[in-house]
Amino acid sequence: MTDNYVYILKCSDQSLYTGYTTNLEKRLKVHNSGKGAKYTRARLPVEYVFSHKCESKSQALSLEYKIKQLTRPNKLKLIEGKIKIGDILIST
Repeated sequence: MTDNYVYILKCSDQSLYTGYTTNLEKRLKVHNSGKGAKYTRARLPVEYVFSHKCESKSQALSLEYKIKQLTRPNKLKLIEGKIKIGDILIST
């Protein structure tokens, strides 16, 4: 069974990037090699600041979308543990 993760990266310009992957270590290497998302290519290096293992790809993609809808201050609260994943999943 494949693991599914949602992650948040902090870019060199301090911006945040949210994505989905099945392999966190490999995906970080791809981002930092300049072959990841177009957004991160111009903002290297990047580092993981948050990741969450999901039960399914569907759940991971849904969570990714919901995190992307959060404001930057709320993303920072999620990273700091002040907002819980469960709160995001049940919100609309």
